[in-house]
Amino acid sequence: MSKVDSKRELLGNLLDRAKAAGADSADALFVESISLSVARRLGNPENLERSESADLGLRAFVGKRQAIVSSSDTSDHALDELVTRVVAMAKSVPEDPYCGLADPNQLAKDIPDLDMCDDLEPDANIMEGWAQEAEDAARAVEGVSNSEGAEAGWGKYSVVLASTNGFSQSYSRSGFSLSASVLAGAGTEMERDYDYSSAVYASDLTAPKEIGRSAGEKAVRRLNPRKVKTGQVPVVYDPRVSRSIIGHLAGAVSGTAVARGTTFLKDSLEKEIFPASVNIID
Repeated sequence: MSKVDSKRELLGNLLDRAKAAGADSADALFVESISLSVARRLGNPENLERSESADLGLRAFVGKRQAIVSSSDTSDHALDELVTRVVAMAKSVPEDPYCGLADPNQLAKDIPDLDMCDDLEPDANIMEGWAQEAEDAARAVEGVSNSEGAEAGWGKYSVVLASTNGFSQSYSRSGFSLSASVLAGAGTEMERDYDYSSAVYASDLTAPKEIGRSAGEKAVRRLNPRKVKTGQVPVVYDPRVSRSIIGHLAGAVSGTAVARGTTFLKDSLEKEIFPASVNIID
């Protein structure tokens, strides 16, 4: 039995226990995560961290009431306590007219493969090499006087979700990152800047030397700033800033914000919210 299948079996058993304990319906998820990060500063090891975690979550519905509990213990005794606690909680909380699971005929049948997981688990020594190469390139830029270091990171998490309405799916996601931060100038005239790259696949990361060189050049460009005259001028956003603009949009159209009426776009369904000249490409 594969790892995913064993987790589905675990969740199915948990859902059966929840219904036997008095829940009208329920859903459950199992999340496993692993991460690794290494850092170098001034040519020396600065940090090495690795973490692993596994969490189980259960949501139970009793009428129009719901409750959620979680645990990292998957023993039979712990699961029995989990089920007893969540059903008791669901019976005692106020009603929520909007809670509940989707009808079975509303469930997605064709789940696309979004290609968002790299099966590669990098070696710490390889990641240290990335960080060292990035920092060396940054410190080699003329004008760079000190370093805050470079860091390489990797993480992967897997999610299995099942519910009593028949839904059962899983997915995994990975992420690689590399960053460098340095200072230019001296004394009270010092300036700091950085650059970074992040990607699902390690092969898509920007080369360490390029990350480091860019970080160094950005820091040096900050030296000896000049004021500009006040006026109306075209503005081009740096990519590090422009991505946050779309982030505000994503937050404003989230289901939770719309349902609670806490977004300025709560009544904007089917309405055009940007000028026709704005193109958003994902």
